[in-house]
Amino acid sequence: MGPLIQNIIAFTVLGLAILFLIRKFIWKPKKSNSKNCGGDDGCGCH
Repeated sequence: MGPLIQNIIAFTVLGLAILFLIRKFIWKPKKSNSKNCGGDDGCGCH
């Protein structure tokens, strides 16, 4: 492969890895409106 194609692939993979890390560790997802699992509220977590 030519160096141009290798650079495009390398920077694409690097960008995807950085986006993954940002979403995993920095981005705070919106909290859902589900109740805490306290008691028998039918959440199925017990």
